[in-house]
Amino acid sequence: MLAQTTDKIETSHGHRLVVSHCAGTRLPVLFINSVAADHTMWAAVRERMARTSIAYDARGHGGSDVTQGALSVEDFAQDAIAVMDAAGLDRAILCGLSLGGLTAMQMAADAPERVAGLALANTATSFPPPSLWRERAADTRAGGWPKLIQPTLERWLTQAWRMANPEGTSQIVEMLSAMPPEGYAAACAALETGGTAEALSRWSGPTLIIAGAHDQSASLERAREMKTIAPQAERVILDTAHIAAIEDPEGFANALESFAARIEADHV
Repeated sequence: MLAQTTDKIETSHGHRLVVSHCAGTRLPVLFINSVAADHTMWAAVRERMARTSIAYDARGHGGSDVTQGALSVEDFAQDAIAVMDAAGLDRAILCGLSLGGLTAMQMAADAPERVAGLALANTATSFPPPSLWRERAADTRAGGWPKLIQPTLERWLTQAWRMANPEGTSQIVEMLSAMPPEGYAAACAALETGGTAEALSRWSGPTLIIAGAHDQSASLERAREMKTIAPQAERVILDTAHIAAIEDPEGFANALESFAARIEADHV
């Protein structure tokens, strides 16, 4: 297992983000978590990769600051750039899952010179309908987050995995239970309004699409849609639901490591 350190950085806008550094070698990877998760969702993947990686708690998630008001995908992308700046990374592969995938696509449009490759996992260029996210934000602000935990868990991980991994499932429930309600509601606004089809169409660099065969939140059809926008993208399908990085870290890490190695080989 590679040595990891965790600290907090402060962005130029004054909010603080929890950042985990994993020392290694070669081209680094910046991991960007899904809504309602934190940087620990990547732990099993990072343990399997002998390369430098940075993971952080997105704004309003985990130990990062909760800021007031709605957030946009652009806000999350600016935070990702701030994390890279603080870590001293000029360029990195961006690996984002779900909302993290939207963030990665937006950052590739905003700062393409900082992006060596895009790994888009269990994501899509939008998550309609907007009304779904307005309702979830309103329910959460009204104290309804505890009622959303079990349905979220069932979307995230297949029943077979949950039954076979009771300890791991309990850890995910703890992570969901610790989610700041206002942080979730603010992120819902980004999912309500965010659309990154145009951003992805502007990206001409290496792209990897990782999809889950049983993913109900970002279906195989949505992965195929991204492939039409980025026709040169590689696509890998894992036997998972929505959070493939937790359900199949071995397959996920292998796909990501192969992708990173090809990018390195192309630039030798």
